[in-house]
Amino acid sequence: MVRTPLTEDQRDRGRALGQVLRAARGPRSAASVAAEAGISLDTLRKIERGAIMAPAFFTVAALARALDLDLTELARRLPAGERSRLAG
Repeated sequence: MVRTPLTEDQRDRGRALGQVLRAARGPRSAASVAAEAGISLDTLRKIERGAIMAPAFFTVAALARALDLDLTELARRLPAGERSRLAG
């Protein structure tokens, strides 16, 4: 399957989400957070650096749970422009 190249907007959204999740992880190891969320370490690393532009909702929810981060709070931590674009 050939993937459509990402737009700059999609890259920006992925990077913003990744930065928020990375900041919420703080000093915890990526490996421990990935294990607690039930995802691979490689997937978490890709999300944190914005290589996965739109991770599945349940992946983000599992990460939020592992990071003790409410999904509403996660949305609030995104820059305002990113929130509006993510919503629609």
